[in-house]
Amino acid sequence: MKYFEVTITAQPCNETVTDVLAAVLGEIGFESFVECEGGLQAYVQQPLFDEQQLKQTLADFPLPDTALTYTLTEPEDKDWNAEWEKNFFQPIVIEGRCVIHSTFHKNYPQAAYDIVINPQMAFGTGHHETTSSILGELLDADLEGKSVLDMGCGTSILAILARMRGAAPVTAIDIDDWCVNNSRDNIALNGLDRITVELGDASLLEGRQPFDVIIANINRNILLADMPAYVACMHEGSELYMSGFYVEDIPAIRDKAESLGLQFDHFREKHRWAAVKFIR
Repeated sequence: MKYFEVTITAQPCNETVTDVLAAVLGEIGFESFVECEGGLQAYVQQPLFDEQQLKQTLADFPLPDTALTYTLTEPEDKDWNAEWEKNFFQPIVIEGRCVIHSTFHKNYPQAAYDIVINPQMAFGTGHHETTSSILGELLDADLEGKSVLDMGCGTSILAILARMRGAAPVTAIDIDDWCVNNSRDNIALNGLDRITVELGDASLLEGRQPFDVIIANINRNILLADMPAYVACMHEGSELYMSGFYVEDIPAIRDKAESLGLQFDHFREKHRWAAVKFIR
């Protein structure tokens, strides 16, 4: 899959600005983000790119007094593991119970659950607030013997932890063939079975047997659009965990979920990013 690389320069540039940039760009098809000096590099599949939509999104940027400019290139093929090793991806520990690292890490903390990933271009190293929040939810959940669906799986880090905690079978789905291939590599790295990775979107869920647990870490608009498909794959007592949006988006997410017969259980917040749990 061919990508465009959009480098966005922000004035001022800080963590809040780059977080919001990633969120709004995710809503128009961008799927991978790398912080750079003065801003953010964002990657989008070429068939999904709409430059006019990008211009409008930057013009409507919700943080006041932020000046944004961008350049567009077609990136050369890179060794993305080397890029992450050199610049960004460091081992991370979630709640003292789960460590996430890559094959190039030699010294890293020990924990009950040891996950190895090579992120390549896929989003989901565990560092972003949405991913780490869902990882925390999975660490607290009873997953033994339960069927799990990971929608928008990215690196499949969530599916991997679910399987390590006893879930089976586990299904991971993503619209990007790069993510699907990376997921399969990561699953093999961890020596896991009973995880199936599929290429596609929520339309793949039609006619499926219900899942005990569904995870969807995507973005607000996709979650609102696809929630009916998730609910159609839930039975009484099924759990739905969602993230990829801000705390102020919870009322819209909750209204939609409750209109579909789900019961709000709780949410957790990390730097304004939210993760919510619903039960059917």
